[in-house]
Amino acid sequence: MHKVTGSASSLRRKVSFDLENLTDDSDIEDYRDRNIPDWTFRSSISSLPPRKRRNYAVITILILLPPAAPKGLSPYLNYDAIDWSRYAYTQYVTDEQFLCNSVMVFEALHRLGSRADRILFYPNHWDTYVSGINDRVSQLLVLARDKYKVQLEPIAIDRLHESLEDQSTWDSSITKLWAFRETTYRRILQIDSDVLILQNLDELFFLPSAPVAMPRAYWDYSNNHQLTSLMLLVEPSYIEYKSMMDKVQAVEAGQLSKDQNEGHALYDMELLNDRFGNSALILPHRQYGLVTGEFRTKDHRNFLGNDYETWNPDKVLSEAKLVHFSDWPLPKPWIMWPQKLLAEILPKCDNNPGTPQESGCRDREVWKQLYETFRLTRRDVCQLLSFPAPEWPPKPRDGSNKPTKQNKSKGKPVEKDDKDVTDTIDATLSD
Repeated sequence: MHKVTGSASSLRRKVSFDLENLTDDSDIEDYRDRNIPDWTFRSSISSLPPRKRRNYAVITILILLPPAAPKGLSPYLNYDAIDWSRYAYTQYVTDEQFLCNSVMVFEALHRLGSRADRILFYPNHWDTYVSGINDRVSQLLVLARDKYKVQLEPIAIDRLHESLEDQSTWDSSITKLWAFRETTYRRILQIDSDVLILQNLDELFFLPSAPVAMPRAYWDYSNNHQLTSLMLLVEPSYIEYKSMMDKVQAVEAGQLSKDQNEGHALYDMELLNDRFGNSALILPHRQYGLVTGEFRTKDHRNFLGNDYETWNPDKVLSEAKLVHFSDWPLPKPWIMWPQKLLAEILPKCDNNPGTPQESGCRDREVWKQLYETFRLTRRDVCQLLSFPAPEWPPKPRDGSNKPTKQNKSKGKPVEKDDKDVTDTIDATLSD
């Protein structure tokens, strides 16, 4: 039996309230044992079931995480600290049928969160006054300016020949060189308009300094590893612009044939290769130079750069930041396919091609989806449908029944080998 120390009266005093000081307004909590801790966050969480604790933890992490950046943004750049007025994207348009393509490029830049300025060079006889519902040129210029924040710059279009009979499809491609004139900018990124931009490209503005950066024309490595002008990153310089245009003016004046420029035709790509072929900063073509024709070939060594890597169309597309449409002699994606030509051009399946048992057709699926995406975007952005398919095989200009000879200029990249086809398309559209 335990022995109780102290008197009974002292124990009563220890556990009793001071009745004289207790009133109706007194809080009974004032008299609780002070050894019991107050409420804490830890104690409330620990009292929850394990499943609820996990749910609260996940919700808290999602709230505290920063918002996801647009696809393609570099994690090494502080985008908010950059003076974006020093950088710009440029597009040039020389013909009405190409205007929508440039607007689509600006739409993609806008959608993907690009912060650099946007500039459109267009013929100085166009205007932004919308005269009616069918004035699509003015409507698209206004759309680019108001919705996609594009700076409109009317210019005189440069051509190698003034005579329409002498002009080729690519005579006006030297207008691309206007990017060198924008000397108020630190860097300009000029992109061909027959592309799909898949990811943000702003990181290119911060590559090491170089007068020009371009991808290799990897599909034609036999031609001295030449550069392709489908993407052109320049540090603007009027001196460089004047140097290249001096050669163009010699052609315009008849003192130099455009086919006598060191043995090859003279276009924007040839001018740039002559001037920067040995000094340009090379952009990796996997990210910045993929062409749709790559999904039609079975030999991918030029693209992969080796003979041991396995071609995977989905992986290639996920790594690419843009895709350039180049499937000569197939028309560009804003023109419907001639069905006879499509049967020849369509990517072949890997197993039993052309039979009911064919399989391994992922290249074909990706290729067709790229064209479909372009056409749907054209419809949604510009409210325009594709041009009708040209006749195939194309008829010669003299109206005879003999098919037009389909020549491919040796050493020319695939995107510039479609003069015969384009001439036929132009004739179809004009009809």
